[in-house]
Amino acid sequence: MIFIVVKFPVKPEHTEHFMDRVKHYTECTRAEEGNLWFDWSRSVEDPNEFVLVEAFRDGAGEAHVNSEHFTSGLEAMRPLLAATPKIISRQVEGEGWDEMGELQIG
Repeated sequence: MIFIVVKFPVKPEHTEHFMDRVKHYTECTRAEEGNLWFDWSRSVEDPNEFVLVEAFRDGAGEAHVNSEHFTSGLEAMRPLLAATPKIISRQVEGEGWDEMGELQIG
């Protein structure tokens, strides 16, 4: 699978409505064939940073970046951002989350 983490530095005046502005993009991406997850979080250290953790089945990433909602979603974000987002994108084995071996519960 393709595993991606992106940090979005949002301008302070846009943080409260940022998730509303990316709602359509999020919904469309989650509906894509091959999307495994597309989850947003807000940094606990920087309230103006949003973190996106996403994954796609092998081969599905190209369709994602070539979709209309990808282009329009990025353009909708552009005026809200304070700087260029930082990304880690890697090919990894598997198609889902594994249990943590070092911390087993029950």
